[in-house]
Amino acid sequence: MAQFSGGCNCGAVRFLSMGRPDRVGLFHCLEGRKNHGALFYAAAICPDAAVTVGREPKEDARRFFCATCGSSVFARSGDENERHLGAVDVPNQLTQSYES
Repeated sequence: MAQFSGGCNCGAVRFLSMGRPDRVGLFHCLEGRKNHGALFYAAAICPDAAVTVGREPKEDARRFFCATCGSSVFARSGDENERHLGAVDVPNQLTQSYES
């Protein structure tokens, strides 16, 4: 897999990640559960430099979501991007490598 793409529910915000993610995981932390309204969330962690965003989403702290439909698309932490697997076009092309 050389790249993977995704975006929000309405298609206004799109992203393209080049290369394989550094890691793909499931997160059970309280912050993640509260931010996603779920028992866990899944993300592909990529270097920030490997990611292109078509239309910059609205930023709320370090979390980015579509200003039109409200979909949570990704988060930034330092020099890494957390691509939410629910926003990836073909999520089964990414394999989970850890759980925390």
